[in-house]
Amino acid sequence: MASQPDAPRIPRYQQVKQELIAAIEAGRFSPEVPFVTQRKICEDYGVSHATAVRALNDLVAEGYVVRRRGLGTFVAPRTPHRPAAGDGSVACVLQNHGPHVANLLGGVESACAELGYRLFLNHCEGDADREERALLAALDHGVSGIIAYAGPRSSAGRGYAEAQRRGVPLVLVDRYLPDIATDAVLVDNFSAGHDLTGELIASGHSVIATLWDETEVTSVRDRLAGHLEALRRHGIPARPDLTVLRPYSTLEPDQRRARLAELLRGPQPPSVLLCANGYVLASAAQDLVAMGFDIPGDVDLAGMDDAGPFDVLPLTVAAVSLPSREMGERAMRLLDRRITAAEANATPERIVLPVTVNARRFSRAHLRVVATKE
Repeated sequence: MASQPDAPRIPRYQQVKQELIAAIEAGRFSPEVPFVTQRKICEDYGVSHATAVRALNDLVAEGYVVRRRGLGTFVAPRTPHRPAAGDGSVACVLQNHGPHVANLLGGVESACAELGYRLFLNHCEGDADREERALLAALDHGVSGIIAYAGPRSSAGRGYAEAQRRGVPLVLVDRYLPDIATDAVLVDNFSAGHDLTGELIASGHSVIATLWDETEVTSVRDRLAGHLEALRRHGIPARPDLTVLRPYSTLEPDQRRARLAELLRGPQPPSVLLCANGYVLASAAQDLVAMGFDIPGDVDLAGMDDAGPFDVLPLTVAAVSLPSREMGERAMRLLDRRITAAEANATPERIVLPVTVNARRFSRAHLRVVATKE
């Protein structure tokens, strides 16, 4: 096995933000003295005005600094507080397990501990009935607010509708529900599909097949839209047999391998399989080896996110890393703002976080899987 590739490249504005947060938490800035200016950030860190603005805007959104009209930006008081509404608890309704969900939950838990909330957790395993029961139980318990990771068959049913009827703040994470107007903290799924496809094309791939897991959720449809737009921009026709939105990982092994055989043994086979997530990628890798294909060599793999049963990055020509923990933290801070400022009926806000594309061509080493030839 080859050594691990380089760590994902963190966007510059995030690096600046983290350094400023470390300085705030170390007590280098007083709440009574104006915070560092955009111009000073540009000078100290050698970044553009846009990067400085984005870092500062994130610090405001996450509650580290506040803007005072006519005075400037100041460090926010970091004294713990108790929620102003409900019983001081929040419910977190999630789907399944794995690194992505675990990191998302870690962000929620960290913000809860800092802000003084108790957390009630429910894993619904993609079961719409369990999800509705968990939402209704949380409301009956009198929680101050709810963070929800909607399942593949979720809709604006009784649970979500009842939360809105009672005026209980609700923040969705990872994906939104198109038939309900509520706050949401998401990743830029369009860019995940678009930028990853652009990287594959830059690496020499022009025939790209997609493999999916869930097909009805907004995150998947946004990724497909991004993929199709990247193909269009590069003048590559979108072949229906390569872009059809149908499940792969939920099939039986023989059905999955029949699907791969249909793709890879056709007259114009794809050179890379673009997988919806790390779980799809893991299934595809297992199936390809069982069919006698080498990875890479006979075919490449790419992942639209790194959520899976193991670290998929060394096996891919390119893969997207999700800011899972930041998503959880931002969702909890948005929920806290709705609770403490009595903003439950405010205009819904949609926060979209950037993703990072990791490419093999920028790594020092990668993993190769060779099928046993009989």
